[in-house]
Amino acid sequence: MNHPITERDAPAGPPPTASGVGARNRLVEVVVPVFNEEHVLEASVRRLHAYLSGTFPYPFRITVADNASTDRTWRVAERLASELPHVRAVHLDRKGRGRALRQVWGDSDAHVVAYMDVDLSTDLDAFLPLVAPLISGHSDLAIGSRLTRGSAVVRGPKREAISRAYNLLLRTALAARFSDAQCGFKAGRTEIVQALLPQVEDQEWFFDTELLLLAERNGLRIHEVPVDWVDDPDSRVDVLRTALDDLRGMARVGRRMLTGAFGAPVRGRPRPQLPTGMARQLPVFAVIGVISTVAQLVLFVLLRTVMGPLWANAVSLVVTAVGNTAANRRFTFGVTGTRGAFRHQVEGGLAFLIGLALSTGGLALLHALAPGSSRAVELLALVTANGLATLVRFLLMRAWIFHPRRLRRATAATTATETGEPTR
Repeated sequence: MNHPITERDAPAGPPPTASGVGARNRLVEVVVPVFNEEHVLEASVRRLHAYLSGTFPYPFRITVADNASTDRTWRVAERLASELPHVRAVHLDRKGRGRALRQVWGDSDAHVVAYMDVDLSTDLDAFLPLVAPLISGHSDLAIGSRLTRGSAVVRGPKREAISRAYNLLLRTALAARFSDAQCGFKAGRTEIVQALLPQVEDQEWFFDTELLLLAERNGLRIHEVPVDWVDDPDSRVDVLRTALDDLRGMARVGRRMLTGAFGAPVRGRPRPQLPTGMARQLPVFAVIGVISTVAQLVLFVLLRTVMGPLWANAVSLVVTAVGNTAANRRFTFGVTGTRGAFRHQVEGGLAFLIGLALSTGGLALLHALAPGSSRAVELLALVTANGLATLVRFLLMRAWIFHPRRLRRATAATTATETGEPTR
């Protein structure tokens, strides 16, 4: 059971719409979750209110969400709501930052919802860059990041290490692509957030991490803003308990991902697609390329005992290039039969010459810059040059030698010859 909401002066302007018309009148609601914060609440809310009133170009509302405080936090929140325009207070009878955000965001009529920690550790100049991509429709959610290029952070080594380890774990275990899950400075388009909320289970500190993972899993765009951030020495977060809760949350989300149950009724943004057939061709080409490279290196090492590095490289490449072209013709591009095989080998030979030029040039440059280099250094230079040559060879094979249109014309010519029909 929650107490009545205390509020003064709803923001002016028409209600938010889905179109780009009237973007200047779109309401942004900033939630400040608090628990026993009477000592800092008034100064922080007045500072935030003054900043938004003086610099923010959109209508705003500040909502103080009291998480079952046992001190005078609720009284301070009520007084602020009665004195300051566009400030309201909501009281919950149960603790949990996630629970507070879920209630306020879920009931919001704003176009964009956001939240920030009551200590205002994040510099407020980052707030407009945070919400602007959401108002324009460019992004779906936005987060402040203390771990991306351009951020400036002041905090102790212990919290720095924990934060980096946690975000590294998210990226390695759950394939997260955002850089900072824990920064208390986030926002989202309300329609997107409200669609995601029913699928977010956590009610406390893991809430926003789970929200971000769910958004990313459903193909939504997350915008990151580098922030200036100064650690609050009076933070009352139980680091050990929060870390254990986060690990349990990660395990739960991981299970849902594996079972396919981590979804939400939102339409993700279309992702760039590879050209037709390339998704199948690339891994096959890569396997053949690895086998060819290993074979060429073995031949190079054997030949290197009886000839110089440039000749050893050329001969080993000639031998493996024939097999590489034949294997790619059959397995990567699906061309069978003997028709056109000789022409494909000749054209593959031209691609080979490019590889020969790259690898030979690399070896020549190595010996010019570092005469007397060891065999290991020679092999490293050869692998690097061959990697670049492999990429060039794939592009030539796909765009020229085995281009689908060219293969279709060859097939049509073969069919016409066999049936006696004229070719077009």
